[in-house]
Amino acid sequence: MTGLKKMRNYPEVIAIVGPTASGKTALSIELAKKIGGEIINGDAMQVYKGLNIGTAKITKEEMDGIPHHLFDVKVPDESFSVAEYQSEVRKWITDIRDRGKIPIIVGGTGLYIQSVLFDFRFTEEAADLEVRTRLERELAEEGAAFLYAKLVEIDPTGAEKIHPNNHRRLVRALEIIEVTGKTKGDHEDGAGRVPLYEHHIIGLEMDRDLLYERIGQRVDLMMEKGLLEEANRLWEEGIRGVQSVQAIGYKEIHQYIEKKLLLDEAVELIKKNTRNYAKRQMTYFRNKLDISWFNAELGTDEIVKGILAILKDFDHAGRIK
Repeated sequence: MTGLKKMRNYPEVIAIVGPTASGKTALSIELAKKIGGEIINGDAMQVYKGLNIGTAKITKEEMDGIPHHLFDVKVPDESFSVAEYQSEVRKWITDIRDRGKIPIIVGGTGLYIQSVLFDFRFTEEAADLEVRTRLERELAEEGAAFLYAKLVEIDPTGAEKIHPNNHRRLVRALEIIEVTGKTKGDHEDGAGRVPLYEHHIIGLEMDRDLLYERIGQRVDLMMEKGLLEEANRLWEEGIRGVQSVQAIGYKEIHQYIEKKLLLDEAVELIKKNTRNYAKRQMTYFRNKLDISWFNAELGTDEIVKGILAILKDFDHAGRIK
């Protein structure tokens, strides 16, 4: 009962976001200790087993006794979609809350976190193998121009976004229409705006030069810890060209293994690509989500105090008083 009583003072879900290397992990642990929280992975690549160093995955020691969910649930050659993430995290939110704890989603993949908190709808469910097989047969027999003309007639707006030679997307668009009676645009229209949980999002930001410096240090530390060996092991296991090893760190090292880059060049490219990714993360967070921002340079203890002050004034309509 104590946990349930405590829960009434807090949002249903808390999220901690920010660019890579901004200190989200340490902050989430301390906040979870203070409010009786459990942490859910909010990073698209930390679901993969064996991708530890390159994803800066939290260690058992760093967890410090706080339960963590949705880490190491996929093998590296499996795919993992945002729709699957959405479904799994919503199950964990229910489970954690049923046990009187507070779910805290922590990570840097903005779309994934947004898809959980809001009414994002995906068309993965609109699948019918029989319909798809028939459309693929039509494609083989009649050609892409025939199917594209059919799509233009039914969904001219959607057709504008698909190149006639993109056979997979062409077939998929027609399959969705035939199975559901709605276009892909109809499914997406209006989705992602209505919050499904009383939630509050905490964001970490910092001076760009300092962030870039920390990114550089983090990549150097990853190399010291054995990123080269980890990426090489995945390569030797035949994990190549799949979703997991498209993550920054692995794809550049694999270019080195293929002798397309020198090792120093690969490391510098990891740093550059990580800086660019951090920039994209911040753009997404600022444009798409309502976030209470904290300067990461304040340090974990001060930020936790600030978050607790905000949560104290949460009025359960998703607003701060």
